[in-house]
Amino acid sequence: MRQRARLVPAALLVAGTLALTGCTGPTTDATSASDGTLDIVAAFYPLAYAAEAVGGDAVSVTSLTPPGAEPHDIELSAAQVAEISQADLVLYIRGFQPAVDEAVDQQAADRAIDVAAGLSRRAASSADTADGQSAEDPHVWLDPANMSSIGDVIATRLTELSPGTSSSIAAASTAFDDSMTALDAEFGSGLASCASTDLVVSHEAFGYLADAYGLTQVGISGLSPEAEPSPARLREVADLIETRGVTTIYYETLVDPKVAETIAAETGATTAVLDPLEGLPPGAEGDYLSIMRENLATLVTGQGCQ
Repeated sequence: MRQRARLVPAALLVAGTLALTGCTGPTTDATSASDGTLDIVAAFYPLAYAAEAVGGDAVSVTSLTPPGAEPHDIELSAAQVAEISQADLVLYIRGFQPAVDEAVDQQAADRAIDVAAGLSRRAASSADTADGQSAEDPHVWLDPANMSSIGDVIATRLTELSPGTSSSIAAASTAFDDSMTALDAEFGSGLASCASTDLVVSHEAFGYLADAYGLTQVGISGLSPEAEPSPARLREVADLIETRGVTTIYYETLVDPKVAETIAAETGATTAVLDPLEGLPPGAEGDYLSIMRENLATLVTGQGCQ
């Protein structure tokens, strides 16, 4: 089962924020930190990674989602709402974490960026989900081209907030773009010729990755990781696996693999971990780049790529 962050009633958050901050509005000094750095609050790991990579020594980054917690259903403590209210910049994806959306609207509407707006590539497959609902896939960071765009957006805002650091931010942003471009090329080459293009996953978190590299996502569950697939859906996926000769079913970190393992046992497929990079487990040594490369190696094996 997924680990949930501590729940705090929404009505208490504003009161807790006021009590902690002692004020009714956000700070306005963009370099108010004692060491002159910008205080950046990121909703979850990939956004924190991008902010740290682009901002370097000019920023101090805090993630709202702790290691090991599942970010979809996170709720915020009063202290975290206070961090949002006092941050120079808040990075989030609207619709992914409702509690963060609410806190941003109440505390930081003029200092927040929805990084999913205006991205270079969108996931066409996000329109149709396994649970029959029409929804927008929030997992934009699984396409390196989108991560590059996110870095550009962050760099632009940081330069506006701290013009004196524009040279270092520009250099870091260029390096970040280069690393994402290289990663994109690695995925494009590695997945260019695969025996199977059907990407069977436990949860539809991989639409952007699939669309970017010529794969078709087949989700056992839909966009909500908590949704239980219906018996009809389980049968449909099992039939597809047997008909199309799919050899691997992917389940993600922070998720119970029971359903994926059950279908694998029924169909003769194997299972493998594909990390959606929503967060890192406690004590993890890898980062966005290394974990994405691990994902690529897993896909090359699981999809039979040459």
